[in-house]
Amino acid sequence: MPVGAAALPVERFFQISLLGLVSSGYLAVAGSGYLDTPTVTLTAAGLLLRALLVLGVLRFEISARAVTLLTLGYIGFFPLDYFFLSGDLLRATVHLVFFLAVVKILTARSARDYLATAAISFLELLAAALLSANLNFFLCLAAYLVFAVSAFTSAEIRRSLERGGRVARSGSGRFHARLATLSMATAAGILILTGGLFFLLPRTLDAAFRHLVSQRYYLPGFSNQVTLGQIGEVKTRSSPVMHVRLDTRKPLAGLKWRGNALASFDGRRWFNPPEAGELLAARGDWLFLAGEQQRRRVGQRIRYRVDLDAIDTDTLFFAGSPEVLNLVPRVIRNASGGYRLGFLPAGPYRYEAASLLDSAPEPGAPLSLTERAAYLGLPAQDPRIGALARKLTLGFSIDRDRASVIEQHLRTGYGYTLELLEREAPDPIAHFLFERRKGHCEYFASAMAVMLRSLGIPARLVNGFQGGTWNPISELYLIRASDAHSWVEAWLPESGWTSFDPTPPDPNPPSATLWSRLSLYLDAADTFWREWILSYDLGRQVTLASGLERAGRRWSLRWFDWTLATAAEWKSGAGAWLRLHGRTAGAAVALVIAGGFLLRFVLGRLRGARWRSLRARGGLFRLRRGQPAPADATLLYGFMLELLRRRGYQKPAWFTPGEFASSLPDRELAALVARFTRSYNEMRFGRQVERAPTLASLLDQLRAFPG
Repeated sequence: MPVGAAALPVERFFQISLLGLVSSGYLAVAGSGYLDTPTVTLTAAGLLLRALLVLGVLRFEISARAVTLLTLGYIGFFPLDYFFLSGDLLRATVHLVFFLAVVKILTARSARDYLATAAISFLELLAAALLSANLNFFLCLAAYLVFAVSAFTSAEIRRSLERGGRVARSGSGRFHARLATLSMATAAGILILTGGLFFLLPRTLDAAFRHLVSQRYYLPGFSNQVTLGQIGEVKTRSSPVMHVRLDTRKPLAGLKWRGNALASFDGRRWFNPPEAGELLAARGDWLFLAGEQQRRRVGQRIRYRVDLDAIDTDTLFFAGSPEVLNLVPRVIRNASGGYRLGFLPAGPYRYEAASLLDSAPEPGAPLSLTERAAYLGLPAQDPRIGALARKLTLGFSIDRDRASVIEQHLRTGYGYTLELLEREAPDPIAHFLFERRKGHCEYFASAMAVMLRSLGIPARLVNGFQGGTWNPISELYLIRASDAHSWVEAWLPESGWTSFDPTPPDPNPPSATLWSRLSLYLDAADTFWREWILSYDLGRQVTLASGLERAGRRWSLRWFDWTLATAAEWKSGAGAWLRLHGRTAGAAVALVIAGGFLLRFVLGRLRGARWRSLRARGGLFRLRRGQPAPADATLLYGFMLELLRRRGYQKPAWFTPGEFASSLPDRELAALVARFTRSYNEMRFGRQVERAPTLASLLDQLRAFPG
């Protein structure tokens, strides 16, 4: 450890910088969404504890024996974590690494420990680069650069102080502010220089290392099967799934983004049997999903662009009835009317589409016997389900009316909740209808589909997203995982497959809070990051350059025209004004200039004296806190001279401190000043900081000296 009080500010700055280095790496990994809640919480608690130790709020040390026992205990816990908690070797290894990181940051004392801590922080940042390349990573990278420069510069100063040597005359005053300013300026220079290269050089990959690690976000329920309860788990998450830009740039209420429809039900699970599907090939840049007859139908149509995040599904999502698809070379259409790519995209995926939203109902094509059997199949079920369906639809003969009655009964007679079941029910649908009587969309849609099938009406479950949040800043719809939704499609002779939504509205919808508004700004910033940073290629470069060129030309023309008009106007009025008020204005300007110089001189003298006094008081404050530095002796000596000057004793510039003390006429005062001078020399030039309390006591005696 460095010796001497002069090293105290350097040591504290170094410890804070090292803590910031590890914290910025940790936040970069945590922002990727890969870490689970216990790891995030425990690591944050360890970093907070280290911060309290560095700031001096807490004082304790963990013995080497305790560290060894903790490490051995966790090594024994590792197999339990792998087999029973995490169930995955990679996650269990991440838990082990972060445990070791917390232990190391809490027990670091030697240079080797600090080097290992810095290496851990770099590995954290590298892991974050592999797992995510969002805006959070860029902000953490900027913070990491600042703390890295601070840590390395303060470590070098700290190492120099350990060697001893000459004492800097400027001392350690304002050390933290000076070195922090230098570190921030250096990091800002690095970011500015690399930023210039960033926009000059287009890239061909979305982000570095993208192909090394899969960045897809697992979203259950949008494949060929879904177990009851999975959609409810998805709805508890707030991760963005996709962004949609409408051609109208205006919000449209009630949009549903259809994903996949599931036909078979075994009592607990909806699924589709394996099928090859129909391969649709594009004609040029466009792929026609609907036939000529549907494209001639009259109704509201919209065009939109979908930016699908890296989720673990190849399903495409559409609003209404999709007619045309762009930017997709080929698509597979399955028997239930869903569309998929046939492969998992390596990262975020973009496509454009046009859909028909509202149109007059038309008779659908009759279902084949095989299709009808698939959409009417039911497992062994509670007989009360069919009895309830028949009771509700008694007196109704038209399928649409019977479906509407069941839909209305579920919407008004049951409650909505995202609370998951504590344990599985033997018959989930019967338990929902007759015992619990509340649930989320998946149970409502499943119950309606089963009841329709019990009445002989073909029905299927549809999974997708409902609504979303309109972001006026980016003019995009933000679709989150919490917007996941299930509804029902029933086949009606007069209109074909028709959508029904039996789920009641959420009684506790999210309210507009400060955080929700802030999240829209953060999402807009993240959208800009993806558009102009991760996806910045040659096309984006040309677009940006042409936009800047056009804006610059328009601004130049407007500025030139405004300059000419303003110059002519000023020329016509300036001469007349100068003839009337020229002499008075000249005298006023001269008076103001002279007064300014005088005021600057007076304030400079006053400010200089006041500043010296404040610096001396600051040295006295550090001295009383037990954090003196040799350079503080000079400041305190100046404070002593100020006290003597007020008593009428001015030190001549050619007098040494000893000569000035012996020249004082008052013997008691001269003896007191001589003692102060000896202590000053020992502390200032002998680096005996233990003389600091003596200087403080002598200053108090000088202040209280009579006369």
